[in-house]
Amino acid sequence: MPDRVYNVLFLCTGNSARSILAEAMLNKEGQGRFRAFSGGSQPKPDVNPLALQVLRETDYPIEGLRSKSWDEFARPDAPIMDFVFTVCGNAAGETCPYWPGQPVTAHWGIEDPAAVEGTDLERMTAFVTAQRYLKNRIAAFVVLPIASLDKVALRSRVREIGQQTGATSPRPEVA
Repeated sequence: MPDRVYNVLFLCTGNSARSILAEAMLNKEGQGRFRAFSGGSQPKPDVNPLALQVLRETDYPIEGLRSKSWDEFARPDAPIMDFVFTVCGNAAGETCPYWPGQPVTAHWGIEDPAAVEGTDLERMTAFVTAQRYLKNRIAAFVVLPIASLDKVALRSRVREIGQQTGATSPRPEVA
């Protein structure tokens, strides 16, 4: 009998770069054990073309990727998420919708490659760097013995993964 498939939601404010990269990479690297999604609190109209280029050039599928609101995943007909990861400080600091099923959450902050200004090479380098940091986290995540960890240990492990090289802190709460 096949292992259980875990639903994972990556959140970012614009859902056009980091969360899209993570969605595409986990869907491939998870080898059927994970089903990844992404959403944003204030989604951009389109996926950043450099995100799509980096994915294409590193042999990740881009079909069906689109920028979308995280509200799609809070509806009653949405898949129940097992994990929810914020990949930007703004999304980590925002009040998220209620996620049914009490998913394990963690912040896996990465600097925003879409915010980098400069030459085409500098901008592309920012996307490649973000992809590398996310790929390292995803590689650590997919080998976790999820079924054998209790929720406290699992939460601790995914939060540790979020502290790997390249991590950013969540935006501090505004009083």
